[in-house]
Amino acid sequence: MHVHDIPAINATLNGLATVLLTIGFILIRRGHRVAHRRVMISACVVSTVFLIGYVGHKVLVRGVHTPFGGEGAIRTVYFVMLLTHIVLAIAIAWLVPRTFWFAIKGDYDRHRAWARWTFPIWYYVSITGVLVYFFLYQWWPVAR
Repeated sequence: MHVHDIPAINATLNGLATVLLTIGFILIRRGHRVAHRRVMISACVVSTVFLIGYVGHKVLVRGVHTPFGGEGAIRTVYFVMLLTHIVLAIAIAWLVPRTFWFAIKGDYDRHRAWARWTFPIWYYVSITGVLVYFFLYQWWPVAR
């Protein structure tokens, strides 16, 4: 494995987190609390592994960012998506553990109230994480 493989692995982890979040949402809507708990813990683990990979990649490339090769309107779309992704990812780093804490304590009313905000933000961050990868490395890469 090389350092340039890490972004694809991270995108895969974000995609897996999105799938797990979707399954977790469906399970709780159907009243399957135990299965919901297991799947959401899995989503949290996958997202944590992603975060370790993301930070590790940034350390290995010494913080150098990957330039975006798109031009015109798609450049604006990309940077708006990237900005919202970054801001909400920062929020998720606090929201997810807080929401989990209420579930762990058995305070399901507060857990549910927090999850109403945490879930869509986490979902958005997971999806846009995959999209950022495709925008940078697949659809509009800068020739090296």
